[in-house]
Amino acid sequence: MTEIKATTLKERQDKRFVHKETQTSAKYLRRLEELSEAPKGIEPFYQTLRHIYVDMGHIETEASQKTIGTYCVMTPPELIYAVNAVPVKLCSGNYTAFSVGDSVAPRDACPLVKAVAGFKQSGLMPIYEDCSMMVVPITCDCKKKIAGMLSEKCEVMTLHVPASRNDEDIEEFTEQLYRLMEKLEEVTGNRITYETLSEGFRKVGYAQYELSEFIRLKKQNPYLIRGSHAMAILNAGAYMSAEVWGKALHQVNETLKQNIAENKLVTTKKLPRILLTGSPIVFPNIKIPLLIEEMGGIVAGDETCMGERGMWDPAVITDDSFDGMINALANRAVRPCPCPTFADNTQRIYRLKQLIEENQIQGVIYHVLRGCLVYDFEYKRIEEEMGKLGIPIIRLESDYNEEDIEQLRIRIEAFIELIKLKQAPEKRTTVRRDF
Repeated sequence: MTEIKATTLKERQDKRFVHKETQTSAKYLRRLEELSEAPKGIEPFYQTLRHIYVDMGHIETEASQKTIGTYCVMTPPELIYAVNAVPVKLCSGNYTAFSVGDSVAPRDACPLVKAVAGFKQSGLMPIYEDCSMMVVPITCDCKKKIAGMLSEKCEVMTLHVPASRNDEDIEEFTEQLYRLMEKLEEVTGNRITYETLSEGFRKVGYAQYELSEFIRLKKQNPYLIRGSHAMAILNAGAYMSAEVWGKALHQVNETLKQNIAENKLVTTKKLPRILLTGSPIVFPNIKIPLLIEEMGGIVAGDETCMGERGMWDPAVITDDSFDGMINALANRAVRPCPCPTFADNTQRIYRLKQLIEENQIQGVIYHVLRGCLVYDFEYKRIEEEMGKLGIPIIRLESDYNEEDIEQLRIRIEAFIELIKLKQAPEKRTTVRRDF
């Protein structure tokens, strides 16, 4: 009788979990769909997010393919495609899983870690349960604990990310990629050859090309696409193969090019152009980009690891051999990466300045997930650099719950008004000089 009661309680808890998870995800999808001027061709990305988070579906694969979970953009997808598997990014912005994980992970752990712990505890999310292997680059202390926790579920391999980017560190990371290659072959039963690795490069390269076109079109001023819609497209790429995502993005790019020819814009108003950086923005936790655009700004730039950074830098092959391709993957993962896990973050400062210039940024919102120390530690230096450029910046700390939405709304609205006031005197000065 006691066992029956325990089973019934577990079933009720599971039902509540699924109900809350799907309802929250459906709500944020509706908010995205309610934003005006979404580009034609965006529906496949909405369908993917709906399939994974609302319908609780599986990653679409062929019968013989396995899925490999990844927890950082430093895991080369080319190696996963080379063993005829499909990579899936498992970092989550799920509110309900975060709540479950809050009782498992330490109080001060970041929401992303708690969400991962929540999914592991519940065992209800298909994309987690389907993985034959998970790859966890160690970018912070919490990632180490995630790796240990997930190893109870399936095969897990860690990649130790170096603190610097010198040649010795790159060589060590390269050796780790060879070990990852062996583990992938063992798990899938498929060997990585020169031909299959080349095919992996081709698949990822196609998606990267379409992304480069998308970013080029997104930079247009006036605006061709809202930043929230762009972030939905980029987030959906976590659950689509590179080829499928690239083909869908190609259709969006063609629409944006047509909109240029027909002068179809998101708006003719000169909305404040915001750069969003800091901790990752992961669906369904997209309240901050939505609030920015609901409050009269536009997310013109996105420097987050679930956004443009995820596939920004293609691997550059200087030695057309098998070893040369592996070296290219190691260099791509480490050298240009602006992640704050590195001791020297000159690269991060350079990348932010580049984005500010290219996207004509007027203000920076620095997002910090509560407990995410590596990003929080960086804020002071970023603030100083923005001060030198005369670019307003604000730090927004948030969690995966919705209790802070009104507070965030007030601060974002005030920040956007500040940018408008900052630009107004320049306009008046220009008028006086003209006369």
